[in-house]
Amino acid sequence: MFDRMKEDIQAIMARDPAAKSSLEILLCYPSLHAVWAHRLASFLWKRRLRVVGRWVSQLARWLTGIEIHPGATIGRRFFIDHGMGVVIGESAVVGDDVTLYHGVTLGGVAPSVDSDSQRGTKRHPTLLDGVIVGSGAQILGPVTVGQCARVGANAVVVSDVDCDTTVVGIPAKVARKETREQAQFMPYAQGAHVSDPVLRELAATRQAMLKLQQRVEMLEAERSGSDTHELQGERLALADEPAPDEAPKAVGA
Repeated sequence: MFDRMKEDIQAIMARDPAAKSSLEILLCYPSLHAVWAHRLASFLWKRRLRVVGRWVSQLARWLTGIEIHPGATIGRRFFIDHGMGVVIGESAVVGDDVTLYHGVTLGGVAPSVDSDSQRGTKRHPTLLDGVIVGSGAQILGPVTVGQCARVGANAVVVSDVDCDTTVVGIPAKVARKETREQAQFMPYAQGAHVSDPVLRELAATRQAMLKLQQRVEMLEAERSGSDTHELQGERLALADEPAPDEAPKAVGA
């Protein structure tokens, strides 16, 4: 048990540059307190002491601002940075070395009617090993987020995410895919190299429209017998604009 507790502290120290000592982590990190409380709550829950387990999780929620249902499965070296406002549902599964930031929800999408038919079903997400979820992100329903995937801040994930993939936006779309060797820890699951897929699509659409406009003007010039080069002088420069994959990168999700 003590080895596991030591491992939890070391995991926080490795991922949070603000952590200065083990004592600081032990006394001041709500994530650590919430995870330890969850282990007790889960122990009671699995032994059918359901009300007592829920009471322990509720007490941890009051003290830390982090709500982890005692029925959720949490892996090793789990870290919630800052922590406030995190909600993890009953059937959620979180793998090893997963990092969440504040305001993250691992929730369900089932309607709040006919609850009896939903009891005991898989209603919440599964996060495989090494996943990072940025602040404010919502992962909803029984979806799977693949190993070492990144979910950008404020993204809304309602479908499966492949391994080693970064998704951003509402609903979440693929912004980047990299090999396991290229993967690195990415605070808030964001980085300067992550571009907005919506901006990429808009840039591609604009480029296509400009080409069509040039073609229409050339045809009109030919039909009227005018000097094509004179009419196109101002438009030719547009063809030199960056390609869609060279569009400006988005700073955030």
